[in-house]
Order: sequence, then C-alpha cells, then structure tokens
Amino acid sequence: MTTTKFTAGDMFPTITLPTLGGDSVTLGQPQNGADWQLVVIYRGKHCPLCTRYLNALETYKAQFLALGVDVVAASADSQAQLAAHMPQLSVSFPIGHGLSIAQMQALGLYISHPRSEQETDHPFAEPGLFVINEKGQVQVVDISNGPFARPELEVLLSGLAFIRNPENDYPIRGTFA
Repeated sequence: MTTTKFTAGDMFPTITLPTLGGDSVTLGQPQNGADWQLVVIYRGKHCPLCTRYLNALETYKAQFLALGVDVVAASADSQAQLAAHMPQLSVSFPIGHGLSIAQMQALGLYISHPRSEQETDHPFAEPGLFVINEKGQVQVVDISNGPFARPELEVLLSGLAFIRNPENDYPIRGTFA
C-alpha cells in the first residue's frame, strides 16, 4: 500500500469532523485565541493507552494555550463509540469523531484493521500528532504505527515554548529534500 507522509512545512489539509455536542471541529484551525493548534489523532475507545494520553493531555492544555497553541483530538470512532468513551475521559478540549479512511490517508497516518470485534468494528488510525503554525503549515509531525510510541507531552510543551520564542528564530525542521 502506498501512503503519503507529510513533509515538514506542508499545508495541513482542511478536515472538519463532528463532535458529540452537535458542533464540529476543523483540524488545523486554532480556536480560543490561539494562533497554532496541536492536533492529536488517537486510535479510539478500544485503546487504554489513548485514554491515558488524552487525559494526560488535558493536564497540559492550559500550558499549551498559554503558548498560543490550541488543543484538539480526533479518531475514527463513531459518535456512539465516542459517547461510550467519554466517561473514561476527563478532557475539555474538542474531540472529533468519524475520521474516514481517506482523511487518515490524507494525514499520512498508519491505518490498522481491528484484531477482533471486541477491539472495534472498523479500520482505525494509529497515533498521529501534528502542530500547525499560524500559516497553516505542519510545524511538527509525529506519526506512529503503534500506541506505545508517542511524544512525551512535557517534552513537546518545552520544545514548543522554545520554537515559539521569537529570540530563537527556530525554523521548521526536516525540510531537506
């Protein structure tokens, strides 16, 4: 299978997903007065590591926002699966659901089939993390093919503080072609 991976500095695609509240969230379009956005793609309700990661992300949300970085998450789970997952989550950031295979492919994510019906009932994205800058470009990208390989949130926060500091004049890295 051929897949497209993001090149650092690429424009992030426009992907709008429904949320549980009947609203929608557009990935890569910051809200809450922020000019950057952290987009976390997670595997779904069936993944206890995802639940832990999303709950941990909530504890850093205010610090990300203080840097001007809004936080959103999304998965391929259905509305019913997200609703069933919410009692395990202690998060206040928007979570989109219904990420399609085409959208997962557009994001360059690894996609897995469920191992059984007990896991889930649809193909799902493996973890992905994108930081979108004020120009809509992918400033930071981390794509994994397994739930146990994700950026440490405290390290990510520290790195973004360094990048966002104008005195550091830190460019998008990894653009050598």
